[in-house]
Amino acid sequence: MEWSDDVIARLRVLWVEGLSTAEIGRRLNVSKNAVVGKAHRLNLPPRPSPIRRGVEGSASPRPQAPRRAQGPTLPPLAASMGGPAPTLRPIMSAPKQTLRATPCCWPSGEPGKPSFHFCSAGSVPGKPYCEDHAAIAYVRVRDRREDAA
Repeated sequence: MEWSDDVIARLRVLWVEGLSTAEIGRRLNVSKNAVVGKAHRLNLPPRPSPIRRGVEGSASPRPQAPRRAQGPTLPPLAASMGGPAPTLRPIMSAPKQTLRATPCCWPSGEPGKPSFHFCSAGSVPGKPYCEDHAAIAYVRVRDRREDAA
């Protein structure tokens, strides 16, 4: 975008009229950011914030937020029930963890072809692959100090 003298003059007039940067951009057929950047380079006076526009001239100040309560805001459970707090016990016991062998999910062949399949050998506990495929998939990272020697 090249700013001709005519477009710069129109920008200055629209800026003094107090139009928003977005509206100036629409009238000049440029982006809002282009207007802001050019106004900055031309050292035009700063615009009032559209967010703070109504705060300076407002007659009634904004009400203060209520103070937060300190400490607990609810009565103890025993006091609300009129007696000692009941003993809570779980409704169901936690499920038992059972370790089962999962098949190796190493792909073999080309996906989409009838010969495509997964290894399906027993996997190493905590890994998705069998021992042979885990050795391929999980390679130990060499220490850079070994390369320096």
